Amino acid sequence: MTSSTRRPPQGNRGDLFDPQCPTRRLLDRIGTKWTSMAIKVLAEASPEEVRFAELQRRMPGVSQKMLSVTLQGLTSDGLVSRRVEATVPPRVYYGLTPLGLTLEEPLARLREWAEEHMAEVDRANLHSQERLTGA
Repeated sequence: MTSSTRRPPQGNRGDLFDPQCPTRRLLDRIGTKWTSMAIKVLAEASPEEVRFAELQRRMPGVSQKMLSVTLQGLTSDGLVSRRVEATVPPRVYYGLTPLGLTLEEPLARLREWAEEHMAEVDRANLHSQERLTGA
């Protein structure tokens, strides 16, 4: 088996460069702005839980559907816990799992880097567009 076709055994470190490795799917999920924002809000509340509506309120611009999809994926991955109170209407609470808490630090560094370097990236994009259009 070549390195490009092998799959890592269960419980071992993944291989991002293996097209079949689930690491790629995980990076797709945790690399989104909505995931980063949800993890930040939940980390700030930890160990308390946050209701769905409060999460949506604290994440400007996120639609109900996108937040729901994001939380379903994070719950499926074991990063977020979901608790439902049987009331009418049901109250749904979310919190970070211990695994999810380990994601906050690297995502915080990535958010900080993006905020710190956004002006430089914007200038580079503007320069690139000017070159393409001859302006």
